[in-house]
Amino acid sequence: MGFYTDRILPHLTDAVCGSAHNTPLRERTCAGLHGSVLEIGFGSGTNIAFYPGTVTRVSGVEPADTAWRIAAKRVAASSVPIERAGLDGQSLPFPDDTFDSALSTFTLCTIGDVGAALGEIRRVLKPGATLHFVEHGLAPDASVRTWQHRLDPIQQRIAGGCHLDRDITALITAAGFEIVELDRFYQSGAPKTMGALTLGVAR
Repeated sequence: MGFYTDRILPHLTDAVCGSAHNTPLRERTCAGLHGSVLEIGFGSGTNIAFYPGTVTRVSGVEPADTAWRIAAKRVAASSVPIERAGLDGQSLPFPDDTFDSALSTFTLCTIGDVGAALGEIRRVLKPGATLHFVEHGLAPDASVRTWQHRLDPIQQRIAGGCHLDRDITALITAAGFEIVELDRFYQSGAPKTMGALTLGVAR
């Protein structure tokens, strides 16, 4: 952590991830969320506008104080009760079988021990509950993957530990989830190294 990571990067992330370009992705990913929701990587609250009416409360896990401050107006305006309920997705402060749904948008790329975080998400979800996700990661094309591997060390340095080349579906299934909906595609207008997206629902 440092000045750039703590103070500057949350504003950059809010601008990039909160752009209108990502609105359709957030709408698709949040569809079907219901009841008590765990949101990993809550960030600056860019998903709040897309929570469906079936969501009754949200527990947001977010390590960056600056991101939470940026989110303050969105949280205050939300009709859904939202609490900052944790700082580290790798160690969640909740009992087993607590949540009806979980949400992760552009977060699994950055968590240090992503396997531990997914294991924790699975632990705190009720039986049959769902994890909704959209993430960038390992591309389907070998030529793009080559560049992802080359650029990944640079990406990690400038983007707070964000990886370009994580295999999102493999990580989710390795944590014991069953993927029940899946769409893999390149985001229009984004470089393929950063725009190889995986959007889906796991149980």
